[in-house]
Amino acid sequence: MKLSTPVFAATALFGASLLALSAPLAASAHVDVEPSSTAAGSYSLLTYSVGHGCDGSSTTAITIHIPDTITSVSPTVNPGWEITPLTDGQVTYTASTPLPDGLRTTFVLSLQIPADAAVGDTLSFPVLQTCEVGQTDWAEPVVEGEAEPDHPAPSLTVTEASAESGRDHGATEEDHVATEEVDADAVAATTTAATDDVLARLLGIGGLIVGAVGLVVAVAARRKNAA
Repeated sequence: MKLSTPVFAATALFGASLLALSAPLAASAHVDVEPSSTAAGSYSLLTYSVGHGCDGSSTTAITIHIPDTITSVSPTVNPGWEITPLTDGQVTYTASTPLPDGLRTTFVLSLQIPADAAVGDTLSFPVLQTCEVGQTDWAEPVVEGEAEPDHPAPSLTVTEASAESGRDHGATEEDHVATEEVDADAVAATTTAATDDVLARLLGIGGLIVGAVGLVVAVAARRKNAA
């Protein structure tokens, strides 16, 4: 059966739209880390993003490995997850209910970037993602100039200490706690925005489907009336 031009165009448009929508989602398939600061000696909130399971299996635990040069870490409470604080160089979040594949969540650690770290140094935070079936070890180093590995370790590059990070050395623990509370609100807002973004994508896909179906029906009706 030969497709008419309007039907073919609608099908092509629909397929292209799905590819455009799925590209950003595929790009965020890794376990990533976003630091609030990368300056040597500064206090930073590291936000780890997890948006998929292990080959479709739900996530049950996330274990974050901490560099030996960092000896103190404060994990942020994440509702629905039990926390094992820094033990043997790692922090573990265990899900009370497994996180289904395709749903996104974040984990936030508060720590100090080593003051003696050299500018340009890479701090790697390998993450072991455990699922109901199988696991994924995000621990492969990323080498500049080479192709990104399949399971890159979340990492950050140390930058030059700024005047503001220098002032931070004199801050009290209460100051850091207050800062963490403010940043935690920002993280919550970011998570809500990300959820809204996913919902918007789903609604967009639904709208495209309805539009494509409507176009096909209209073309079919015109051909029937013409006959």
